Amino acid sequence: MDKNAVYEELKENPKNVRFNKLCGAAELFGFKFRGGKGSHRIYVRAGIKEALNFQNVGGWAKPYQVKQLIKIIDKYNLLKEENNV
Repeated sequence: MDKNAVYEELKENPKNVRFNKLCGAAELFGFKFRGGKGSHRIYVRAGIKEALNFQNVGGWAKPYQVKQLIKIIDKYNLLKEENNV
């Protein structure tokens, strides 16, 4: 998958993102699944102090959580890194 295409898709419509798509996007940008309980999944990445906490609501991601991932991608310039993270 192309990082730019995924980023643009998330940014274009954060209210309409499937939970699995959001988790896949986090992994594409180098985040590792760290665990979670129930409907929650925690993702972390070395060098980034913020952890991502995603919640599955009937197969959909919460829009504010999609926006958190977008904000971290922007803050740490993750689009500009090499594809092999």
